[in-house]
Amino acid sequence: MRELLEVMAKALVDDPEQVVVTEEKKNDMIVLNLKVSESDMGKVIGKSGRIAKALRQVLNAAASRDKLKVVVDIG
Repeated sequence: MRELLEVMAKALVDDPEQVVVTEEKKNDMIVLNLKVSESDMGKVIGKSGRIAKALRQVLNAAASRDKLKVVVDIG
């Protein structure tokens, strides 16, 4: 899951070197923390949070086959 979020985030931003994704596993849930540069924050969140919502939907679809839940924290 971490790799998938990292690839998608790097495709969205202007400075892919600043993309950092950390992963924590808690029972049947995965918490992914996404950090990007301040200037790229708007590109990852999108207007009204549309891009962030789309990222979460893709990750939840990928995790559903393993019966996991994914939470994405953007900060």
